[in-house]
Amino acid sequence: MAPAPRVRFAPSPTGYLHIGGARTALFNYLYARRFGGTFILRIEDTDQERSTEASLQAILDGLKWLDIGWDEGPEKGGPYPPYFQTQRLDTYRQHTEQLIAAGKAYRCYCTPEEIKERRAQAEKAAGVTGVYKYEGTCRNRKDIPAGRPSVVRFKMPSNEGSVSFDDLVLGKITKEYSDLDDWVMLRADGIPLYNFGCVIDDHLMDITLVARGQEHVNSTFPQLMLYQAFGWEPPRFAHLPLILGPDREKLSKRKHKEADVMLHKANGILPEALLNFVIRLGWSHGNDEVISRQQMIEWFDFKDVGSTSGVWNPEKLLWLNQHYLKTLPPADIAGRLAPFLSEKGCPLPANDPRLERFVMAFRERAKTLEEMAAMAVPYLKSGVTLDEKAAAKHLTADSLKLVRQVRDEAAALQEWSVAALDTVIKTVSERAGVGMGKVAQPIRVAVTGNTVSPGIGETLLLMGKDEALRRLDAALARG
Repeated sequence: MAPAPRVRFAPSPTGYLHIGGARTALFNYLYARRFGGTFILRIEDTDQERSTEASLQAILDGLKWLDIGWDEGPEKGGPYPPYFQTQRLDTYRQHTEQLIAAGKAYRCYCTPEEIKERRAQAEKAAGVTGVYKYEGTCRNRKDIPAGRPSVVRFKMPSNEGSVSFDDLVLGKITKEYSDLDDWVMLRADGIPLYNFGCVIDDHLMDITLVARGQEHVNSTFPQLMLYQAFGWEPPRFAHLPLILGPDREKLSKRKHKEADVMLHKANGILPEALLNFVIRLGWSHGNDEVISRQQMIEWFDFKDVGSTSGVWNPEKLLWLNQHYLKTLPPADIAGRLAPFLSEKGCPLPANDPRLERFVMAFRERAKTLEEMAAMAVPYLKSGVTLDEKAAAKHLTADSLKLVRQVRDEAAALQEWSVAALDTVIKTVSERAGVGMGKVAQPIRVAVTGNTVSPGIGETLLLMGKDEALRRLDAALARG
């Protein structure tokens, strides 16, 4: 029986939780849950200018909103602390010295200016960018230049050869040693670079599988050389397809507002819908479009992850969101609707029965919580703004006589309910010898200001007795 997997999500807190990062976290989380493993959250906070407390909190808030819970990491601890790279600098130094002593790494005193000049010369000679490889200037250097800081470089094998790995998504991938250079492991200030820090951490934390975006494929080769240098068994790797924006360019913070997970929360998207949408950007289970969290856990495996990029489809996200608005328990949605009403100046207590009534009344038309709140606001604010065109058509002298009858009989009701209000409308229309619409529509315009609303009894119930009567009185005063 295979040991339970240990998988990790290791974001850099440099802004917010990116959609691509959320998908990576989700895939690792689901794999751990399906196979009885452990999901670890590790923070790669070595970008000291951009890694702030606010950025870290944005990562944690995004994961919590999506309900992607971690088993080890910040706020929880675990057997392999600390879970922040800036708190593990001594560990990186120790492993650096170990490699230097073994002749597998060396100190490089070339200045950034020197490297920049050599790169410019190499690219000018080749006529293309990205061709420069470090020449190994300091490989066998014995002197230590006074006052000059040094980085530490990994010493690639000088013989011919190649490094390969079997990717769980992309299959076997190989790169020749000659395509790799002596890459920088540790900066002069003791901060590890990505390829070094993540290998040390993954090994010491017993990570058995690393799933990340395809942009990290080329990073895998120097990392594998590092595993080899230490004599460590590497984890398995799975590189996930890119997510493209609606413009079919890579989804990025700079170009696409959709990249921010928490922006979707602010826009009234449900986490269930966003997770369902995101998982389909790279993974599928037959033709299933609506996939519950339990189904995700039961079905997920990296063998079903595709190799082609997923394209952001805002219409599909809204379709999924409306599906969950209509199918999740109304009481559940009501609790999530309340903050949106508060933001619009219409706070309601959490136990106010109108919250659930608004959900039931508008979930067939609203695609987001923001839209649902906008539809509910006119029922909660005092007074109404009449659409003059609708008023001219429906609030005539004759129709206002019917409105008066409805107003008086509704005011006398002991129970303000849909059934009782519908009975009043029906009674007035039968007595006048007209269809119910001839009575209901003037009432609708009088209390909502326009010709569109839920059923008339439901509309009056949502308005509340006092406010509905005030609005009917205001319409009658026009005549």
